[in-house]
Amino acid sequence: MILRLDDTDVERNTQASVDSIFDGLKWLNLGWDEEYKQSERLELHQKMARTIFEKGLAYRDFTPAHTGDTEKSGAQGTWLFNPGAREMSSAESDRRAAAGEPFALRFRVPREGGESVRFTDAVYGEQIKLAADIEDFALLRSDGMPTYHLASCADDADLKISHIIRGQDHLTNTYKHVLIFGAAGFTPPQFAHLPLLVAPDGTKLSKRRHGPVVSVTTYRDAGFLSEAFINFVCLLGWSPKNDRENMSLQELTDAFSLEGINRSNAVVNFKEPATSPEETFDPKAVWLNAEHIRGLPVEELSGRLLPVVRAAGFKLTPEKMMRITPLIRERIKLLRDVLTTADFFFVDQLPPYDPAELIPQKGDLAMARRVLEKAREVLANVEFKHDPLDQALRASAQELGVKAGQMFQPIRVAVCGRKNAPPLFETLEVLGKEATIARVEQALQKIP
Repeated sequence: MILRLDDTDVERNTQASVDSIFDGLKWLNLGWDEEYKQSERLELHQKMARTIFEKGLAYRDFTPAHTGDTEKSGAQGTWLFNPGAREMSSAESDRRAAAGEPFALRFRVPREGGESVRFTDAVYGEQIKLAADIEDFALLRSDGMPTYHLASCADDADLKISHIIRGQDHLTNTYKHVLIFGAAGFTPPQFAHLPLLVAPDGTKLSKRRHGPVVSVTTYRDAGFLSEAFINFVCLLGWSPKNDRENMSLQELTDAFSLEGINRSNAVVNFKEPATSPEETFDPKAVWLNAEHIRGLPVEELSGRLLPVVRAAGFKLTPEKMMRITPLIRERIKLLRDVLTTADFFFVDQLPPYDPAELIPQKGDLAMARRVLEKAREVLANVEFKHDPLDQALRASAQELGVKAGQMFQPIRVAVCGRKNAPPLFETLEVLGKEATIARVEQALQKIP
């Protein structure tokens, strides 16, 4: 696998964008064997341009870029060629170049005989276009820098690239690339064009319009597992023969084939504008992440959650995180959910909550007080293990003449600050006797 930065467009190439690419790829753990920057290979690009020019398959165009002195024709009004430059004699061209007059180097696309350009795309099949409908595209700009078309083909040939897999919006560029490969004496690689990723309204995803939705690091920072994100992206525009969705990288690798790629664009479902962080992401991506989280061994998941907790400013030991993780694994969809699902484990003092939350179902504040007073008494003398806690609190419920659920709810709210929380007895075990009794005491003080 080769990582190549196509960075010859100086205006769009910034260090920030390069850093973002590397940050995303490193998070995804997509290792590569070789690494290149096109901007460091200019001599190779210019050598291919000279080869094509010397064969008479390219010509100098001295037309100032801003004049637009060109002809248009073809079904789409395609810019085809500047006849004055194309038909200029070699002697005149050489004279003006020797005088230092700036020029672009353009490919001399065949105009006679109804010649066509064709290639077979692994996704879209046989592709044919009349050469007469292809413009005389630039190979080198007037500053000597290669265009995307030339640089890509020169690098592909030099690096012996076997497959070029890219977006469907590059399908029309491929005709030009076939011409370049042929003119330079190389056999083109196998081309495969992928369906585009589009927003729910059908527009192509773009950083300018859709912002964080298209940034890989957004998913990383939100708490996606890299393997779950890869799983999600692989299913955009491709599906395995067995229609499975939750797949590891190895399973995706084994199942992948170009034949499974769809031709229709793939929709990334998100709400725009999003009213909550979760709405930024496709629900399927979030679901897949939750599935991958549940599939991780407790020790590995704990190791991924701990940095999130510590980054939020909480001091937590790996040992305590290991005890918390099994209690919340089924309750979190993103790694950052640990901060809202298990926050009561990390703080000494619970945030304020409504005392009405302490009231059991079909009960009142008086019942809540009786339950918590009994719990305070029992918890002070019971071993803080699951079974002893279970037995003691159930026995207390019978003694008070209340249902087990009416006994447990006030205790759960007292120690967690809310009704929706992990299993009670395991939670009490992790919190420990001292913290549990202190929170029950604080809850009693809330009841008038």
